[in-house]
Amino acid sequence: MSDDSSTRPPAPWQPDGQGDAMSAAAPGAGPAQPVALSASAPDAFARATASTVGTDPAALAPASSMPQSLAAPPVIVKQRAPIGHTLARIGEELVAWFKTLVSAAVYATLIVTFGFQVARVEGHSMAPTLEDQDRLIVNKLEYRLPHHDPQFGDIVMLLFPNDPDKSFVKRVIGEPGDTLRSVNGHVFRNDEPVPDDFIPEEYRSYDTWGPEIVPDAYYFVMGDHRNNSSDSRTWRYVPKKYIIGKVQLRWWPLTQMRIFSAWE
Repeated sequence: MSDDSSTRPPAPWQPDGQGDAMSAAAPGAGPAQPVALSASAPDAFARATASTVGTDPAALAPASSMPQSLAAPPVIVKQRAPIGHTLARIGEELVAWFKTLVSAAVYATLIVTFGFQVARVEGHSMAPTLEDQDRLIVNKLEYRLPHHDPQFGDIVMLLFPNDPDKSFVKRVIGEPGDTLRSVNGHVFRNDEPVPDDFIPEEYRSYDTWGPEIVPDAYYFVMGDHRNNSSDSRTWRYVPKKYIIGKVQLRWWPLTQMRIFSAWE
């Protein structure tokens, strides 16, 4: 071996009291600079390795340094309500429903008693104005208000004077103090003819009676089907207190729904 080449063994590692360090001599070069390995070196190595093999560095990062958006969501444990609490809530809801039903029943009773009532026609005594099985709305409040007495021509629901457990539907022909008479089926009120042009010929009667005066607090009523009606011509006058209310609406059949006024 010539004198211009030589081999020298590497210097042994010496601790310097400043941490881990390594030095190496390259052939033909001066002394190598120390390479420091800090605490972050493993992370740097991991990132370098990840970039080499195509792995996300975040996947290799320590769990303590992972972003919160990648951390597992917290586990929420729901506790069941005690059975006693559940039963108490059910009881409260039942009580609320019961109060609602009672309130509805009270309101319905008040409406039926003092306001309106649904009635059904049975028979043909008010034909052609009303037919059998027609459904009506009766305004019971109408005649309870001050200065709202039954009027001539009103269609009314009334209690049968001979049996107040029964109710009829008739038309008011005479008010208290009126003078009534009939000549060959044509009725006169205070010497004025009562409208009857809406009554078909086959429904007319040809009776003659009167004159007579309607007493105070009483009414004279008749059915529009003059030859097929039990009314004041037979059982006389109706006390005002027996008149339940005014028929204002026929709601069934739907095809014949209408609001009633005098002489319609």
